[in-house]
Amino acid sequence: MSRKYFGTDGIRGPANKGTMTPEVVMRLGMASASYFKQDNERRHTVVIGKDTRLSGYMIEPALTAGFTAAGMDVVLFGPLPTPGVAMLTRSLRADLGVMISASHNAYQDNGIKLFGPDGFKLSDEAELEIESLMERPMDADLAASAKLGKASRIDDAQSRYVEIVKATFPRRQRLNKLRIVVDCAHGAAYKVAPKVLYELGAEVVSLGVSPNGFNINEECGSTDTRALSEAVLKYRADIGIALDGDADRVVLCDEKGIIIDGDQVLGLIAQSWKEEGKLSKPAISATVMSNLGLENFLKSIGIELRRTKVGDRYVVQDMRENGVNLGGEQSGHVVMSDYATTGDGLVAALQVLAVVCKTGKPVSEVAHVFDKAPQRLDNIRYSGKDPLTTKAVKQVMKDVEEELGSKGRLVVRKSGTEPLIRVMAEAEEESMMNKAVEDVVAAVKQAIG
Repeated sequence: MSRKYFGTDGIRGPANKGTMTPEVVMRLGMASASYFKQDNERRHTVVIGKDTRLSGYMIEPALTAGFTAAGMDVVLFGPLPTPGVAMLTRSLRADLGVMISASHNAYQDNGIKLFGPDGFKLSDEAELEIESLMERPMDADLAASAKLGKASRIDDAQSRYVEIVKATFPRRQRLNKLRIVVDCAHGAAYKVAPKVLYELGAEVVSLGVSPNGFNINEECGSTDTRALSEAVLKYRADIGIALDGDADRVVLCDEKGIIIDGDQVLGLIAQSWKEEGKLSKPAISATVMSNLGLENFLKSIGIELRRTKVGDRYVVQDMRENGVNLGGEQSGHVVMSDYATTGDGLVAALQVLAVVCKTGKPVSEVAHVFDKAPQRLDNIRYSGKDPLTTKAVKQVMKDVEEELGSKGRLVVRKSGTEPLIRVMAEAEEESMMNKAVEDVVAAVKQAIG
């Protein structure tokens, strides 16, 4: 069954258009309430968090209207990172958790992520069932007047999340000797991230902590690390931490201003946890986009790299099915199931800081654990028909894969969050990698016209 609303990470699109209109959002609330109201004899609760986008002021009340109209009580958190919503869904014993965010996208977009009562993102099957419920007449989900839901707000949601995050850092360690630059992308973590680091003892330089509804992810955060690198050098900081709009991903910067991506973070944490006996299995889960250098490094220390489809939900699915407690994506989603049910950029950064404190070595020595294989990723924006379905593109992809053979990899896919075709290639030689990407990109552009 094809999807009408949900993508690889919930529902996402331009605010007040398509799937992100108040009407569609309200229908989603009503359908989700019907799906999760298994027992009509008790009250049911949904918790809702959001990032700092202007459109959050439109989407939050539309969702609230849908849930209360279907007889579900609503608890509003206000700005809170996605992992915080997931954690508190389980902590407060809610039936459903909702995060209003388009993650790393610009302010013009917004999105909705759903979490079950266990704090995990919904399965494909659950999302398809909710989509089918959204197609029913609206009055099918309306509650009787006496059974309408209520809405309330929890003012200490951020403080609760701060304490949960601090508890993931080793108790006997402190950050007293470290100067840390943290870029919160003017997003959901603009209050909690600096607070966590300060309360653990660090000297904190904060960037991206003045949201105005329009500047989320704008020339800042994990998708644009120039300001982070400059600030690390300017303030002679020990490390830089860049989060995205909803703080479920992280990119780091060492004291020399060099960026450290999610693959390096995964490699470092995997190595550290293996030495400390904290890995549940000698394996971690990552997507097909993770660098070949990470796979080779893990193999050298006796750890298997399990590859999944792109999307942290598929990483989590593989982790749960195979008893793995560490996984993530090159983009900076790092999932540690001992601590959280989804990617948590702040918790991942603290795991790296724990190694820095333990070893006493600079971040440049600690966090660059392997040399990357040459890798290139090109994005092509398109509209209309999917160019990957054309015979010409399929033939070029087949030819390129044959040329690479065992000396490289080709991954071509549609983005699940934007109208983009992503073309990634790795190879032992840079010239081979470039040719592979350029051949496929040329074919895709020709198909687009």
